[in-house]
Amino acid sequence: MKKLLTLALGIFSLISSYSNACTGITIKNNENIVQARTIEYGEENLKSHLIISPRNHQYKSFLPNSKNFGLTWKAKYGYVGISVINENFIGEGINEAGLNAGLFYFPYYGSLDSFTKAGEKKSLADMQLVSWILSNFSTVEEVKKAIKKIKVVPIAYQPDGQPLPTAHWRVSDKTGENIVIEIVENGKINIYDNKIGVLTNSPDYDWQVKNLNNYVNLYTGNAKSYKVNDTEIFSFGAGTGFLGLPGDITPPSRFVRAFFYLNSLVPVETNEERVHQAFQVMNNFDIPIGTEYPKEHYDKIPKDLPGATQWTAVSDLNNRNFYYKTMFNGTIRKIDLNKINFSSIKFEKLPLDKESENGIVELKIN
Repeated sequence: MKKLLTLALGIFSLISSYSNACTGITIKNNENIVQARTIEYGEENLKSHLIISPRNHQYKSFLPNSKNFGLTWKAKYGYVGISVINENFIGEGINEAGLNAGLFYFPYYGSLDSFTKAGEKKSLADMQLVSWILSNFSTVEEVKKAIKKIKVVPIAYQPDGQPLPTAHWRVSDKTGENIVIEIVENGKINIYDNKIGVLTNSPDYDWQVKNLNNYVNLYTGNAKSYKVNDTEIFSFGAGTGFLGLPGDITPPSRFVRAFFYLNSLVPVETNEERVHQAFQVMNNFDIPIGTEYPKEHYDKIPKDLPGATQWTAVSDLNNRNFYYKTMFNGTIRKIDLNKINFSSIKFEKLPLDKESENGIVELKIN
């Protein structure tokens, strides 16, 4: 336990210095739901794994600065997901009922209830909220009711006594229900209907939606030409209709950019096309590692981080398929949950990549 919390503290206490930039979108088409997201961290390799969790798996929550455990439960549903740091900390996943959940870091705004001994048995570490959701519920409505009965607490505290930065969470189901859960002001739970279909990081979701009004002038295609004093003003390149779309990697700018690209998608007929669309949009949010550091700190860039975007995941909720690619391998991998017997399979922790290096295939021309 102590080793785990020390590792978590060592990695996430630096979030305020460098970015932890997650971007997510929701694609709805012909009653089919696809959730896509990236996860970025430029300070350390998150040592993510592919997690296969069966039904009836026994879970118990870690508690901050304690040898005891908090909330315990037995999994009702099996799920597939990707972990961060530890196999119990799921960043994104989908369960066999078609429920999707993921965490997006929420520094400065998220504020959890403090852990108390009296509330120990219903306390759940924030980093385990996704695994709790995926293993227990089949719909968003079930999650909304159940989260009010538990106490989400920090996993650990910084040396100055402040809790580590926490997350906000996206949860969606195959009916199209899609919410954002934010815990603020020492434990107040705010739940938003994610009608926009976008989520990034801080500030809060409501602020991000209002900020879209600052970009009311953007549209797809080219701006119309016009004349001023017999001089024609015209588009000399593609995309002048969305001139001014923010291109930086701050959460508000990524939110606006994701909203714009999401709403410029051309309708497609097949789920496979939709999945490729999702990855194509997410490619716009890959962050080169050099942008994370000032030039005088380039010597501090970890050698095992070819990019800040460590992995990208896509969940096809209606067909119960999970896809991902990584910073080491851009090939899209697929896990079909329909082909997994969650009643007999064992809990598995698998590497995302066979090799931790990018490969190049040379084509031989005869």
